[in-house]
Amino acid sequence: MIPETLPVPSAAQRVATPRRYLMCPPDHFAVTYTINPWMDPETPVDASLAARQWEALRDAYLDLGHQVDAIKPVEGLPDMVFAANGATVVAGKVLAASFRNQERQPEGPAYREWFRRNGFSEIHDPAFVNEGEGDFLFAGRWVLAGHGFRSDPHAHLEAQEFFGLPVIGLRLVDPRYYHLDTAMAVLDETTVAYFPEAFSPGSQDVLRRLYPDAIIATAEDAAVFGLNAVSDGLNVLLPREATGLIAQLAERGFQPIGMDLSELLKAGGSVKCCTLELRD
Repeated sequence: MIPETLPVPSAAQRVATPRRYLMCPPDHFAVTYTINPWMDPETPVDASLAARQWEALRDAYLDLGHQVDAIKPVEGLPDMVFAANGATVVAGKVLAASFRNQERQPEGPAYREWFRRNGFSEIHDPAFVNEGEGDFLFAGRWVLAGHGFRSDPHAHLEAQEFFGLPVIGLRLVDPRYYHLDTAMAVLDETTVAYFPEAFSPGSQDVLRRLYPDAIIATAEDAAVFGLNAVSDGLNVLLPREATGLIAQLAERGFQPIGMDLSELLKAGGSVKCCTLELRD
């Protein structure tokens, strides 16, 4: 059963709340293999520029008053910079990640060990493939869960049993948007933005019922990963190239902050991919 929709706050009611994030420095970032349509090992990557772009994102979080923890990157794991894939954390409970592609599988244990060393006692080792907040987006009263390319649909029930929250499955159909967080952003507990064409017809119907006042992204804004965004309820950090989405966010009372993560996009990641929220 689909839960009922929630009342939408007015722009004047939007409030930023302090967040705690986990990030991984891009010390070993590179594009050395292809596991999504964005990756081309023949395209040069400027590692120094990637580091500066990552640092600017981290500094933006700190300037907004958020806490940023860092996990030590592991040599040989170039995609570890995409911390969002490392786990899903709700109320201090950690659903660890299990990666579909062999190249990324060692990231799961690396992130699990960080949580064990940093005071998280309730950690669930998954039975099914799930790629963390890449495919699980916490939306207040429920969790939105993507499948179709990476996470196993069986992981949705596993997450529901672990977190004790309704998990709403959404099927992705466009390989460019292989994770849910590339096609959708949760802006607050009642507001999302998404690109309809990334979803199956049935999943589009579900989203229209749940979020009749959602912000609908254009194909142009989706293609620059504009939906790979992070919101604290007021401030929304997203790729600066998503100009149409930035205008829509401002019209709805959010404060968009454009970021340049062009080097990381060469691996199919941006703002949200670099950011795992630690919900204590």
